[in-house]
Amino acid sequence: MHPRLPRHGLYAITDGPRTDLLAAAAAALRGGAALLQYRDKTRDAARRLGEARRLRELCAAAQAAFIVNDDVALAHAVGADGVHLGEGDDAIASARAQLGADAIIGVSCYDSLSRARQLAAAGADYLAFGAFHASPTKPGARRADPGLLVAAKTLGLPLVAIGGITRDNARALIDAGADFVAVISGVFAQADVESAARAYAILYRQ
Repeated sequence: MHPRLPRHGLYAITDGPRTDLLAAAAAALRGGAALLQYRDKTRDAARRLGEARRLRELCAAAQAAFIVNDDVALAHAVGADGVHLGEGDDAIASARAQLGADAIIGVSCYDSLSRARQLAAAGADYLAFGAFHASPTKPGARRADPGLLVAAKTLGLPLVAIGGITRDNARALIDAGADFVAVISGVFAQADVESAARAYAILYRQ
């Protein structure tokens, strides 16, 4: 287990540009999010830099880990706890060289146990699988089977489940081995973000 990673819990992922981003993120953290990922695919560098800095401060105050999606340079610039890498992003070794040995480097493994094995050997700190259910954020995402989580436990790294996860279907993924459930719309598209986050976070206390 990476020393900067929480043991388990809700992994809240922001849902792109929104005027109330900071307020929504603060609400998710109050609700018990253990990790917060800043996900913004736009090219507004100045806004993204400012938002990432503020989100890092919010996470530090809440004692939650702050992860930047895709952008290693942005993660470095704001002193994020780490970065999450997908298929088309920097290699783990490159990200580690830029962010340092203490950074959390998470990776998307989609529906592939072989990819997970390769990335674990390359130095990943956590492995994310999914989508486990139809996702409004990525409707065309590859679908993963919960059995992947069971099999991936042998790799000895924290596991993240993502994709269409609701309060009702999260329990089965936790039971299959998900140390974290990653949620976007299930938290940030809800009218009461704090209560929505708490509904997921409490699953790890039962």
